[in-house]
Amino acid sequence: MIRVGIIGASGYTGLELVKILSIHPKFKITYIANTEGGTTLSALHPSLKGICDLEVKKSNAKDIIDSCDLAFLALPHQASMHLAKELIAGGLKVVDLSADYRLELDVYEKHYCTHIDPDNIKDAVYGLPEFYADDISKASLVANPGCYPTATLLGLIPFVKYIDVNSSIFVDAKSGVSGAGKKLSETTHYCTINENLFAYNPFKHRHSPEIKEKIQKVANKNLNINFVPHLLPSTRGMLCSIYVSLNQEINAKDILEEFYKDSKFVRIFDKPVDIKSSAGTNFCDIFAATNGKDLFVSSSIDNLLRGASSQAVVNANLMYGFEEDLGIPKFAYVP
Repeated sequence: MIRVGIIGASGYTGLELVKILSIHPKFKITYIANTEGGTTLSALHPSLKGICDLEVKKSNAKDIIDSCDLAFLALPHQASMHLAKELIAGGLKVVDLSADYRLELDVYEKHYCTHIDPDNIKDAVYGLPEFYADDISKASLVANPGCYPTATLLGLIPFVKYIDVNSSIFVDAKSGVSGAGKKLSETTHYCTINENLFAYNPFKHRHSPEIKEKIQKVANKNLNINFVPHLLPSTRGMLCSIYVSLNQEINAKDILEEFYKDSKFVRIFDKPVDIKSSAGTNFCDIFAATNGKDLFVSSSIDNLLRGASSQAVVNANLMYGFEEDLGIPKFAYVP
């Protein structure tokens, strides 16, 4: 059994990691931590009472190194890099769910903060298995993608070579409130979000440079991408509607099916996808249609799972040579 630690157990992604790893056949949780410690998982998450009452400790790099072979860092940006640097130096493998290792150094510092660990940025592997599985299998540090970039990139990249580079791409993305985390704010207040829908940070969201950079790396295209996220009055789920001008007419479904024919966690649909069918799973559901040279792509994921925790465990599976779908949730929360 591979000994694993979950650092950042208080949040939603930490909870999802506990739920997956508690029943994983090859990973065993040996360390749980947050910034304060002195509590239990069931105290932080009452849904775990009588199921998983493990002690939650105050995060300490030496204790993590002594207790674990692999650490999942479910921490905010900036907090993660400090700990990851120590853990990697101590010989651990790390899957980081923050943004700290997802971007090139100059792009990261432009949109986030000064980075204290530039050496490991160069060695980190972007954890989108459909494109980087071989690199992930050899990695000591995997940067788990953001939720919006995951849904957008999986929907868009199969069509990149057909895109009119002189046109702009518009990504209209919508996420459940859990994507904002547990911290209270006016935006996520019940009176604000209930029976409501609104855009936030249009063209300026931090996931915009991540989407742009990864398309450049994977497909070698510099595209003008306009990313506009919205907040949905729902707990979880994510739907991206992508609008593209093409350089030729194509059969969109055939392209998707050929591109993802070997992918275990991408499903191609004949009609526009919905949020509920992917909620609770690691699947990305995709539909695409054309009107002449205009392309519409609709992609859906669970923002907490495929957009964070289950994708992190898929990456860990690949790092240790296991099948990528080992222990990964596949049944949606329906009805």
